[in-house]
Amino acid sequence: MAKGWSPDGFILDLDGTVYTGSRPIPGAAEAVAYLRAKGKRIVFLSNRGNISRRMCRERLEAIGIPCEAEDIILTSSVVSRYLAEHEPDARVWVLGEQGLRDELAAHGVRFAARPQEADRLVVTLHETLTYAELNDAFRAVRAGARIIATNADRTFPGEDGEAIDVGGLLAALTHTTGTEVDTVVGKPSPLMAEAALDRLGLPPERCMVIGDSLASDIAMGRRMGLRTALVLTGSGTREAAMALDETERPDWILDSLADIRRLLEEMER
Repeated sequence: MAKGWSPDGFILDLDGTVYTGSRPIPGAAEAVAYLRAKGKRIVFLSNRGNISRRMCRERLEAIGIPCEAEDIILTSSVVSRYLAEHEPDARVWVLGEQGLRDELAAHGVRFAARPQEADRLVVTLHETLTYAELNDAFRAVRAGARIIATNADRTFPGEDGEAIDVGGLLAALTHTTGTEVDTVVGKPSPLMAEAALDRLGLPPERCMVIGDSLASDIAMGRRMGLRTALVLTGSGTREAAMALDETERPDWILDSLADIRRLLEEMER
């Protein structure tokens, strides 16, 4: 890295990096304000697919981080855009919450009237899942719907500890139907990184991704040529990071997002 190098754009994860559940991570709002004052471009990138960008913006504003909806890249918005652009005639059945439905509708995606009529089953996190909803998804796949998932994470950092993520729902569906997942749009998929870089208007070598997950945030960054920083406020640990092959480790490990100020000051000396 050239002396004096400093990223122009930042891709910030949300769960475990900016907030945990409804609780802000100490110093996160101040860190975002600092980056903006430095003229840095910022997008927020999350594998959350059960909320819409409007809902996410309201959550960020509630913890002191104002932003535009366009600066939020969620798997719910990316999967919606993917279907609208690549499969405009597909009829979808949703295993998920209203936030995903809102994004799909906003992108003009068509909904199937019955599970058996669906071309695609869209699966995301569903925190109030019922047996009937899971069984409808099962029937959609049995009738021929191909599975597209917002993400395949096994767990996510909840307010009171790790919680089952979309990977658990996918395991139930693939095990009972004998069908594999056709498409996953969430991190570490390049679809998410490309959406973020497109919004930033910058090449990957001028950007840094900061997140708490080695398997999604850091893996995506390494694959796409971004600089990477792991924060220890979520699922990732220093020990797990150092146990990785050198080509897979984060470039930096920070106690929290609040430490980005110190890191930038060191870079710019």
